[in-house]
Amino acid sequence: MAKEKHSSKKEKTFGTHQLSAVERLRFGRLSRRLRHTHEIPNLSLSLRAGGRAAMESPTSAASRVDFYGFLDRMRRPEAAGLFRSIKSFLAALSLEDPSAEADGARVQAFFAEMEAAIRGHPLWADATHQEIDHALEGLEKYIMTKLFDRTFASSPEDAAADAEVSDKIGLLQRFVRPHHLDIPKLLNNEASWLIAVKELQKINSFKSPRDKLLCMMSCCQVINNLLLNVSMSNDRTPSGADEFLPILIYITIKANPPQLHSNLKFVQLFRRETKLVSEVEYYLTNLISAKMFIINVNGQSLSMEETEFQKHMESAKLGNQMSVASPSSPQGLATSTRGLQKQIDAEGFKFPFMDSEIENLTPEELKQLHGLYRKTVTKYTLLSKALRKLSIDEDQLLASVDDS
Repeated sequence: MAKEKHSSKKEKTFGTHQLSAVERLRFGRLSRRLRHTHEIPNLSLSLRAGGRAAMESPTSAASRVDFYGFLDRMRRPEAAGLFRSIKSFLAALSLEDPSAEADGARVQAFFAEMEAAIRGHPLWADATHQEIDHALEGLEKYIMTKLFDRTFASSPEDAAADAEVSDKIGLLQRFVRPHHLDIPKLLNNEASWLIAVKELQKINSFKSPRDKLLCMMSCCQVINNLLLNVSMSNDRTPSGADEFLPILIYITIKANPPQLHSNLKFVQLFRRETKLVSEVEYYLTNLISAKMFIINVNGQSLSMEETEFQKHMESAKLGNQMSVASPSSPQGLATSTRGLQKQIDAEGFKFPFMDSEIENLTPEELKQLHGLYRKTVTKYTLLSKALRKLSIDEDQLLASVDDS
């Protein structure tokens, strides 16, 4: 009962923060399925059966067949009418002011129109369902590659949302551990988690909604396989969302995938709607939930007092600032030097000998300078002790949590 109570407590932190009206509508449709799904879809079975499931790579031969097969047919004289329709659509859209939601609606309508045209076209007269699907996948990739700069992370709001999520994750990375998300030790598997992290971090290597979605799906599939293997090895009931979602949240924190908000929005708006079903729908919903959990995270959602959570967040902010200003890297050295120069310029009266030449100093000034040196060393020593007490180091942070 305690576990169920805690799970519902964490679900209260999910919201529709920074989602547009269209996105809220689509997320509502997805989340209704999530609420009524008790077990994770078993994609492992479809993989063994030879299905094109989540673990397909965007760079796989099958993916290349979709795109290059589509381009090959579009070069044929019989496809001239279809190609003119595509060019006309792109030209017409370029005359409109960019708007993610409006563009998404126009693109989805064009996909539906082109699907009907392709199905009725002589080039695909005897095509199988899979061949038609290949053509539509190629069409989506072609269109969205052409529209990528217009449709992906194209607004200041998207950039701000991406920065907010990335900055929040950067702080959480410093102290959040599996037990904060009630992940059982039985499910702790750093090797599998690392694979999932790497899959999610690939997301910005691709420009089409399908390829980006495959990165998300591959990440989720690794988690699903881990849960399945643990269940089979330990004779446990197959895991459901209560164990899948916390692990996905933790993986997302560890990965800090680039432009997470924009990537999710891009997939929601521009992936063909007929493809956002079943396992894809389930996993996409969970990743959206993971993002919103991170945005709205607080002490309660991490099983700690709010004061303790705020303390960790402040320590993490200080740790990040020190990392940026660290002289161990060229960027840190430049940053710290500029900061020091600004301080000297603003508070020069506190450093009366900064511009003095040694040979010009009087005995009295040397005595005064020695006194200032002693004060500086004392302050530095106290500051070092204070920083150690704040447990800036990740291992110290973890130890402090475990001991509390």
